[in-house]
Amino acid sequence: MIQPEINTFRPRMRVLNEAQAWAIHHGALEILEHTGFVIDHPEVREMLLSAGCRTDSDDRVLMPARLVEDAMASAPRQITLYDQEGRRAMPLVNGNFYFGTGSDTIFTIDLENGRRRRTVLRDSGNFARLVDGLENIDFSMSMGNPADVPIEDIYVHVFAEMVRNSNKPICFIADSGKDIAKIHEIASLVAGGEEALAQRPFLLNYSEAISPLKFPRNVMEKLVFCARKHIPICLPSGCNAGGGGPVTLAGAMALGIAENLVGLTIHQLAEKGAPFLFAPNVSVLDMRHAVISYGCTEWSLTQAALADMRDIIYKLPIWAFAGATDAKTVDAQAGAEGMLSIITAMLSRCNFIHDVGYIESGHTSSLEMLTLADELVGMSRYFIEGLRVDDETLALDAIDRVARNGSSGAIFISDAHTFQHFKTALFHPELADRSRFTMWSKKGAKDMQQRCNDKARQVLADHKVTPKPDAVLKGMGDVLINQEDILN
Repeated sequence: MIQPEINTFRPRMRVLNEAQAWAIHHGALEILEHTGFVIDHPEVREMLLSAGCRTDSDDRVLMPARLVEDAMASAPRQITLYDQEGRRAMPLVNGNFYFGTGSDTIFTIDLENGRRRRTVLRDSGNFARLVDGLENIDFSMSMGNPADVPIEDIYVHVFAEMVRNSNKPICFIADSGKDIAKIHEIASLVAGGEEALAQRPFLLNYSEAISPLKFPRNVMEKLVFCARKHIPICLPSGCNAGGGGPVTLAGAMALGIAENLVGLTIHQLAEKGAPFLFAPNVSVLDMRHAVISYGCTEWSLTQAALADMRDIIYKLPIWAFAGATDAKTVDAQAGAEGMLSIITAMLSRCNFIHDVGYIESGHTSSLEMLTLADELVGMSRYFIEGLRVDDETLALDAIDRVARNGSSGAIFISDAHTFQHFKTALFHPELADRSRFTMWSKKGAKDMQQRCNDKARQVLADHKVTPKPDAVLKGMGDVLINQEDILN
């Protein structure tokens, strides 16, 4: 008999050995100690100098390795996100992985007419509602900078729109300490108070440094605010190989890690033990077209390498990307690039995986791409679970039974073992078409993009989001009105 504890092996990918990982880490520390960085926030700069940093002749801040090590030791090894109804939803630890959308696209593909157009506020609501209704997508981001709200107020409005249209966790963007305070006020209403939100956070902030090694005031405001309010935050590097960082991937990773370690150290100095998601972020600048590639093999490779460094050195939950493409429509390129990033993010056990549903190198959002990626994530999850091998799955009794009845034309499809297991033993795609040609033709000969369009429309029409209480909706409306009054 096969022992239950050894009946499944979950496949895993590694791309770095320990010597390589430590070499990149030591390179990052050398950057911090000898090249230094620029901080545009006087209070944060003073906090760093008081903690043991110094400045060089160019007035750059230099950080000793011991501060980094202290920050790595104090940051929590696990971050748990809850849904908006207070249920444990996303424990970011070990090999757990979760997928969600992206933010800040300027354009979207209209689901009704297929045209590329400017995003508006209702698009953020549609994406959140689709996320809420998709089985394999775990959290929302705004997927747009809407043209129909004041530019100074975009992030508060899209956050409120996501709250109205989904109950899954939210990754949000803010511009500065001003709008993040309003977002925190709304989130506290949803959670039942500021203390309840800190205990069961359903939100995580995304912010960025400016590569190479610049940390503007507004970014530092958000970092310190999140630390003190115990809002989980990630501070991905703006590094991309050949643009914001060296063209060689190891050098770009060292720079991205250095920038992330600055964020981690400041964050932990502001509030030891506050939740911080490790988030170096290394894509590439395409040298022919001067765009940051979202479908490139290099980004999948570097995030797998960073996951190895997480396991070997940092021990913190890690940020990643997947389900995005440089294609302009949901075509073969989109499927290939989306699947490569999804399966490699899973195989390397990245934890918080965003940008699902991006096309056109992150400039455009697509409800159809998000719908396709939902199925690709499902396919990949099945693969990652590996093969269960035990007495039941070996099916020796079934083989004996069917084989002995072979003379009567018996096959496994009519055996009781098949009826018992076929729903769980096999992956059953919804969008991928396996029918015969004649049946496919009779159903309209639809290609993948058309099938994704149909499903997205169906989910948006039929899925019912559990509504927020009237008191929460009224309080959220008051926050938005007050925000607009401030801006006016």
